[in-house]
Amino acid sequence: MKKLLACLLLSIAAHAAASPFSSPSACTQFVPEGQFPRLTNPKMEPRTRLLCYSDFVVLHSGITHGPLWSAEHLTRVHVADAQDMTRTNRFFEDDRLPAGEGATLADYKRSGFDRGHMSPAGNRWNPQAMAESFSLANVVPQNRQNNERLWARIESTVRRLASRYGEAYVVTGPLFTGAQLQTIGPSRVFVPTELFKVVYLPSRDLAFAIVTQNVATNRYEIRSVHDIEAASGIRFPGIPENLKDQRPGGLKGV
Repeated sequence: MKKLLACLLLSIAAHAAASPFSSPSACTQFVPEGQFPRLTNPKMEPRTRLLCYSDFVVLHSGITHGPLWSAEHLTRVHVADAQDMTRTNRFFEDDRLPAGEGATLADYKRSGFDRGHMSPAGNRWNPQAMAESFSLANVVPQNRQNNERLWARIESTVRRLASRYGEAYVVTGPLFTGAQLQTIGPSRVFVPTELFKVVYLPSRDLAFAIVTQNVATNRYEIRSVHDIEAASGIRFPGIPENLKDQRPGGLKGV
């Protein structure tokens, strides 16, 4: 039975392009008010493609060769179901992307970086979603210690918030700052300098951003949504404007 399940998951991953969720209109349930994040920096717009998966949606950049953001809607039921899922760890190249736009498996080989999920595998609540989360269109080069320690704790905390308050809309993405950015692999995949999560808890009328540097660190910052909109060049229209200046003291107090 385990061997059969493994073959099924591999087949799902290899044929992600055939997913019935390939139309953008099928993915509006993953963002508040059905409104996708919008790019406000025109330099980021060329070669962007919206990729819909079964329980998250990605805006992919053919320039950075990775996601600019990945959005998901977590519910109490989905978080509970995700606890019983087995992680597949089968990363794959999404063949919906034109040649040269996406990262390849070879780009990460011996790069020294983890393939860091934006919409996490730990949030996926059925076999198809779990397999799809390992698309390279949903990952960025991430510092290994950051990914395994601090970032994993942040992901767990967001899941607890979704369980406690019934639901959470979450957008995760990379930040690229500085004149000279590091790249990896033959495709020259951009390495983020920072990573962010925008969290919106409708039942609490609360929205905020979590930001950490893409290095081995135990430090994170809580910023307002307006702050992250300015830093990222991405606007979050589904979040009410009157909530965008909030900044909780820390994740423990949320």
